[in-house]
Amino acid sequence: MSMYLEMVREGAEAEHEAVRVERRGDRATVTLADPERLNVLSAALVVQLKRALDDLAADPDLRTIVLTGEDPGFSAGGDLRMMERAAPDGVREAEGATDVWRWIRNEFGGVVRRIARTDKAFVAAINGPAAGVGLAFALTCDIAIASERAVLVPAFGRLGLLPEVGTSWALTRRLGYQGAFAFFAGGRHVDAHEAHRLGLVHEVVPHAELLATADAWADRIAQLAPHALAMTKPLLRGAADAPWEQALTMEEFAEPSCFTTAAFADAVREVAARSRAR
Repeated sequence: MSMYLEMVREGAEAEHEAVRVERRGDRATVTLADPERLNVLSAALVVQLKRALDDLAADPDLRTIVLTGEDPGFSAGGDLRMMERAAPDGVREAEGATDVWRWIRNEFGGVVRRIARTDKAFVAAINGPAAGVGLAFALTCDIAIASERAVLVPAFGRLGLLPEVGTSWALTRRLGYQGAFAFFAGGRHVDAHEAHRLGLVHEVVPHAELLATADAWADRIAQLAPHALAMTKPLLRGAADAPWEQALTMEEFAEPSCFTTAAFADAVREVAARSRAR
C-alpha cells in the first residue's frame, strides 16, 4: 500500500477525537483538538477535519463556520512524523513524489478548497500560534480574527519547503510580492498586532473574547440574505484575480438575479416605508 493510502487509512481508523464540532442554530464551531501536540496536522486530524467540513457544507441551514484550535495553539502545521515518512530516505514506493502530491492535493488541498468553495462563511479564530499549513487554513477563511496570543509562523522556509496550500496566493494579495517574499524568507514570527497592521487578520481582540467576537461575526452574517452570501463569496474570490472589466461584468451578470428575490423586495419596502415616515 502506498504511503498516501496508509495515511488516509490511519486517519480514518484513529479512535481519538482530533476535531470537535459544536453546532448552534445557523452556526458551527470546528475546533482542532490535539492540544498536547499544538493541534499538529496529523493524519487523524486532517481526515477528521475534512470529513467534518464536508458534513457541515451539506447542511442547508448553516450560515457560518468558525475554525479555531484548542488552547494553547491554533495549529503547529504539518506533522513532522509524517514528514519523516516522506523524506528522501523514506520514499521507496513506486509512486515516489506523486504520493506526497496526492496527500497535499487531496487532503490539505481538500480542506482549503472546501473552505473557499462552500457557500458558508468561514471565520478563522486564531487563538495562538498558526504555522505552515495551519496558517494556510486560517488565511483561506473569509475572515480572520486573532487573539492577543496569536502568532503567525512562516515555517515553510526553515524546512526547505515552499509556501503551499494557497499561502502564496494569500500572501501576495495581502502583502505584495516583496512583502510576501520577506515574510517567507525572513521566517520571523509575526505577532497578532503586526499581523493586523499587515492586513493578515481583520482584528485583534483579548484572548477571552475571541470566540465571542467570532460569534458576533456570525450574527452579522446571519443578517445577510442567504442568496447574497452564496453569490458574494465566489464573486469576491473571483474578482481578486480578475481585471477590472471582468470583475465589473461578473457583477453585472450576478446583480439582476438579486432583484428577483423576496429578500430584496422586503428590504426595499422597509426602507421606503421608513423614508416616507420621515
